Amino acid sequence: MDPTEYQIHRVEVAPGAIHIPGWVPVAYQRWIVSQCQDWARAPSGLRATKLPWGGVMSVQQVCLGWHWTPYQYGRVTDDGTPVKLLPEWLVRLGSRAVTEAYGVAAEEEYHPDVALINYYAGAAKLGMHQDKDEQSAAPVVSLSLGDSCVFRLGNTENRHGPYTDVVLASGDLFVFGGPSRMAYHGVPQMFPGSCEQDIGLEAGRFSITLRVTGMGAMRGRK
Repeated sequence: MDPTEYQIHRVEVAPGAIHIPGWVPVAYQRWIVSQCQDWARAPSGLRATKLPWGGVMSVQQVCLGWHWTPYQYGRVTDDGTPVKLLPEWLVRLGSRAVTEAYGVAAEEEYHPDVALINYYAGAAKLGMHQDKDEQSAAPVVSLSLGDSCVFRLGNTENRHGPYTDVVLASGDLFVFGGPSRMAYHGVPQMFPGSCEQDIGLEAGRFSITLRVTGMGAMRGRK
């Protein structure tokens, strides 16, 4: 199924930051959720990331292509098993997302090599941070599945305001690159039980974040 077979409505939240509501059709969301649930299983499945100062993130995560730990990428997960492959269909979806966000062909230029799948349960939050562990300035692509959340986009200098808050619902696409690539961002609030669509997710929210590490790809064909 092609998520672009209908009219696209783009919202420029900030220079280089584009929100496209309802980009992924419900039937395709349901299929992607089933993939997320497969990736979440051990080995190399969902885990709560430990932070260098001893804290634990309330968001659970599984990685594809590269395994992210604060603040580096590797090929082996926390349990010592190889990181799962990044499927080619997800690479293509990321390329299509950038093409539609910016209105220029990106299929030959944007090739993400890592996907971070975050699972937000209940009141899980994600603090303000920059995606700065990559060696590439290519855009970041984010897909939302499940309950709605507040996505907070800040400035490129620090974690403080001014902020722009955007409600991301199931199926929404958010791309940030260019002047907004290094913007601080986070998820300060979830809306439990807000997903009214039948996408095979009983509770919570999956977000799929695609990035280009600049360190080489490890992909599968699934």
